[in-house]
Order: sequence, then structure tokens, then C-alpha cells
Amino acid sequence: MSIQFSKRMEAFAPSIFSELKAYKLQKQAEGKEIIDLSLGSPDLAPADPIREELSKQAADKDQYGYTLSGTKEFHQAVADYYGRVYHAKLDPDTEIIQVMGSQEGLVHLPMVFADSGDTILVTDPGYTAYETGLAVAGAKPYYMPLLKENGFLPDLASLPETVAKEAKLMIINYPGNPVPGLADESFFKEVISFAKKYNIAVLHDAAYSEFYFDGRSPLSFLAVEGAKEIGMEINSLSKSFSLAGARIAYIAGNSEMIQKIGQLKSNLDYGVFQPIQAAGIVALNHAEVIGEFVRTTFEERRNVLIEELAKVGWHVDKPSGGMFVWAQIPEGWSSREFAFAAIDHAGVVMVPGPAFGANGEGYVRIALVQPAEVLKTAAKRLGAVVSIKP
Repeated sequence: MSIQFSKRMEAFAPSIFSELKAYKLQKQAEGKEIIDLSLGSPDLAPADPIREELSKQAADKDQYGYTLSGTKEFHQAVADYYGRVYHAKLDPDTEIIQVMGSQEGLVHLPMVFADSGDTILVTDPGYTAYETGLAVAGAKPYYMPLLKENGFLPDLASLPETVAKEAKLMIINYPGNPVPGLADESFFKEVISFAKKYNIAVLHDAAYSEFYFDGRSPLSFLAVEGAKEIGMEINSLSKSFSLAGARIAYIAGNSEMIQKIGQLKSNLDYGVFQPIQAAGIVALNHAEVIGEFVRTTFEERRNVLIEELAKVGWHVDKPSGGMFVWAQIPEGWSSREFAFAAIDHAGVVMVPGPAFGANGEGYVRIALVQPAEVLKTAAKRLGAVVSIKP
């Protein structure tokens, strides 16, 4: 029997992450000790009150039905969080919708805004789920380069007007993945003005919103005047609150957009498990304390890694936010060659930059997902690769 598969599946080829995992397992089978800094999966446990609430709720035999959507209490917790942390006002009834993790939200959302063949503006480098969402919707990407000389912000003024007039949606991400840059209010105002001029919906991916360092203040896209007229913000409880496996996130912003996303969601799933929603409420209600612990931990990790890499001759820029280091590799290597040499000679797994787009060439992404002492060891080992003349 010859089974025919859809042409759509050509867009979902095995990724570099699968290749890195297979190579890592091969090296471990050969006896090599591996330090994996490839995946951005938080290694910190959820705070005690979050785990306690989840455990208590899960023990209740009446908590196992369909929730169908986010609870009123969860929506209110999101609105309260935005009010306290960002001084942004959200209507919990009309401007917030729950999704089953930001990955799910990012993959399905383009279908709400784009038909097959429509243009969506995405960053290059950018998070891999954006491409997946475009493939699901049948939309075509127009890449906005993130270059070091521009502070890793897209140059909106350089976008061709023909493209701007065709675009249905723009996706931006600060602090970013893989580029851990930060956007300021002036950039968000530029985005809002651009979107209004060309009638483009905007989605700001704020998955790393609690990861800001060096005493900087947090900034939400929705706290900027005019943002809710043209856009939304998606945020996950995965990174900031270490609830990655729980799969709970939300999209907030323009009420008409939220209503349409809800229309799609009502045909896709039956809601997030009630105990997870209850745990999410605890996380949001204690965000300031939890966030401070997360920031302190990751800032220390960042500092240790950057300092130790400098000692072995690899000088990389210090990120101001996010949970990654976007490291420019030594001259003479391609990103892929350097990443696999790091596994061979140092037992350290990093992601080559082109996994996130063509403009990622010349970089690797290093996730700060190990304790400081482990990162120090990884940096020392990487000296064996830096010293090689390719």
C-alpha cells in the first residue's frame, strides 16, 4: 500500500534540534559527559505555593471535567498582574483569552489573520514556532532582519511599501529568542504608528517578560499608548514561573482580535486542566517575588558565563534580558561547524544560529538553563574549541 501524505508536511521537516539531540545521545553512548545548553527549558522548579496549589487541586475528584476556556479568576489574575507590574489596564472579560501554552497560541493565531498566500512580517532570526504558524495558515513570510548594528531591532523604515501594504500581521519578540535584546517605548511607538499606517495587526511575544537585568524596568507592549488599538501580547507561564510542562498561557489586547481568536479556539480544544489554571493564578498573584528570584538567578548565570568565556578568549556580548546568550562565534567557522565541534571537543551543546533564520549565521544560541557552576565548567571546556584554528 502506498500512503500519500499532504504537501503541507514538507514544511515540517525534522529540525536541527532533533539532529543535535541525536548527536548528543550518540556521544553520551560513547561515554562523553555532555552539558546541554541548547533547549530553553527552565531548570528551576515552580515556587512552593504554585506546586502546593496544583497538588491540592489535583487531589480534588471534582476537578477533572472540561474547563472549555480560561476561568474568570484566571483572567482576573492576568488583568491584576498587568495592572500591578506594567500599569496597563485590561478588561478580563473581553481583552484576555487563555491558550494551551504560547507554542499552541503562536501556531494557531496566524489562521485568524491571514489566508493562504497572505504576507506576515516575522523577524530573522526568530523563534521557530513563527514559521510553523505561517505554514499552518499557508501564509508567506517577509523577513525583517535583526542586525547587531540596529540593536537587534527591525528597521521598519526599510520595509518596501508594497510589502507593508500587503502584510496582515507582524510578529515581534522582546526580550527575544534567540536574540535576547530589549525593546524600549520608542520602538514600540514606532511599531504602533507603522501598524496604524498600513492596517497591520501586531502580536508581541512576551514569553521572557520577567527576564530583564541590570536594574532595568519591565515594559509591556500593551502599556504603550495605542497598542491595544492594533495589537496583542502573548505570554506564557512556562519560563517566568517554571510551568513549561503545564502548558498554560494567554493572549491579551485588542478585544475584537481576542474575540476572533476565541472563535477559533472554541473549535480546537476544551480548555486547560482546572488545577493548572489554579496554579497559574497563584503564580500571577506572586509574580513580583517569583520574578525577582528568577532574575537574580539568571543574571548571575549570565555574568558567570560571559566572564568565564572571556577568560578562554571568547568575548561575547552581555544580554540585557532573556534566558539566552546570542554569541558571535570566532572567525573562520560556520555556525554549524562550531556547534558540532563544541560537542566533539567540549561536550557542550549549543544551537547554531541559522536554526532561527539566515541572519543567524555567525552566531550560536546558548541557553542559561544550568546552575552557575555548570556554566563555568562549560565555558572552561569551550576554551578547547576556541583555541582550534578552523
